[in-house]
Amino acid sequence: MSRFTLSVPALEKGALVDNGLELLTEEQCLGLLGSEGIGRIGVSVAALPVILPVNYCVHDGAIFFRTAAGTKLHAASDRTIVAFEVDDVDPVEHSGWSVLVIGRAGPVSEAEVANGSGSLPVTAWAPGERDHLVKVTIEMISGRRIRHEAMADRALDGLGPGSGDGVSDMSH
Repeated sequence: MSRFTLSVPALEKGALVDNGLELLTEEQCLGLLGSEGIGRIGVSVAALPVILPVNYCVHDGAIFFRTAAGTKLHAASDRTIVAFEVDDVDPVEHSGWSVLVIGRAGPVSEAEVANGSGSLPVTAWAPGERDHLVKVTIEMISGRRIRHEAMADRALDGLGPGSGDGVSDMSH
């Protein structure tokens, strides 16, 4: 599998971008991606963006979710390029992180994925029959984190808020 990260200048680990927005490494992104179970899949329907929640798991470096016949399965059947996003926020502390994956979605069978190890640990929460397994191969991954304590540490070191990339929120 070839994996690309978004083109950004080389930054030190934990580098701040635009007043406390930390650019995450690929390893950090993959770790955070695997730590959650609910994400959002972005597909195009009639040239319009559609964002849908899914519960998912990460297995062998890919994202898997189950779905019924419909928009998500149609996108997967066409091996469409999709966006997948997962995040976590703390509204009290005004902190959080976001990971964005760009990849190709495709239907797969349980047998193709499990290799004799049993079924994947992902069961659709929504009622109804959701027995189609979809795999999103990770082609590009990026992530951002709001870190107030990292901003304070850099200010104490006289390093300022960072180089800035014009991003003022958690968007990618």
